[in-house]
Amino acid sequence: MIEKQKLPLVVIVGPTAVGKTSLSISLAQRLNGEIVSADSRLLYRGMDIGTAKPTRDEMADVPHHLIDVADPDEIWSLALYQRHAYSVIDAIHARGKLPFLVGGTGQYVRSIIEGWRIPPQKPDHALRDSLNQWVEKIGADGLHRRLAILDAEAASKIDYRNVRRTVRALEVIMKTGEKFSDLRRKQECPYLPIILGIERPREELYDRVDQRIDQMMDAGLVEEIRGLLEAGFSPDLPTMSAIGYGELIQYLQGKIKLEEAITLIKRNTRVFVRRQANWFKPDDPRIRWFNGNENSFEEIEEYIRSKLNGG
Repeated sequence: MIEKQKLPLVVIVGPTAVGKTSLSISLAQRLNGEIVSADSRLLYRGMDIGTAKPTRDEMADVPHHLIDVADPDEIWSLALYQRHAYSVIDAIHARGKLPFLVGGTGQYVRSIIEGWRIPPQKPDHALRDSLNQWVEKIGADGLHRRLAILDAEAASKIDYRNVRRTVRALEVIMKTGEKFSDLRRKQECPYLPIILGIERPREELYDRVDQRIDQMMDAGLVEEIRGLLEAGFSPDLPTMSAIGYGELIQYLQGKIKLEEAITLIKRNTRVFVRRQANWFKPDDPRIRWFNGNENSFEEIEEYIRSKLNGG
């Protein structure tokens, strides 16, 4: 039996503010492509400024998928994202286009390129409620430390502030008796991934982060968040704890000053950038790394074309 040839999937990874969005749009225009977002924050409608969501003009230039598909009070699981991503990628191939998987959410990207079999464990709401009550006693960092004792690998890839994911990991461990990280069984990727990593010197990246956050403030991030709260979305939603949103909600609640909130956003984003590096390492042989300056665009395009031609 002749094995069916796999179709290509261009994957662009890298930290926040490195320049993935503009690069992917330019490449997709040149290579007849469509973009599939692999950013958990871009799923949600109304959360535009604080997530650096591509603009309407940018999305009009190249079709984008898995952006604005849920309201902030709808929680997408990793399994749900993976299922939709596979469907969208297959549809892009069916149209004779080249799919680009682009984003900085490491578990989203790796669930696709490594063919993760997401743990089928159904939620145990009683256990989940108990874990959430535990959070109130020991704090998010305390719960995260407990996870690190049971599963250091899982803990290293979950931000301690992301209580929902910490609780989910502990829930699976307690229900199955196995490590959360071990339960993500891998199977063969259904596509031929061409993985590009975009990097910049750390200080340059931090400067870009600070500039982006200043631009978000100028663009009306506070007003965006105030509008979400006035629309009835609870400040306690997991989505509203995203960097930029959680800090400014504290400001709007009168808990901290605006200047302090901005400083926290910048500091927390830098920590997030360092955590993103845990998902895609410089020595990963699957990834071809490029410096994110404009001079490398032609080199990147040529690399993709060579891989598409079997190089």
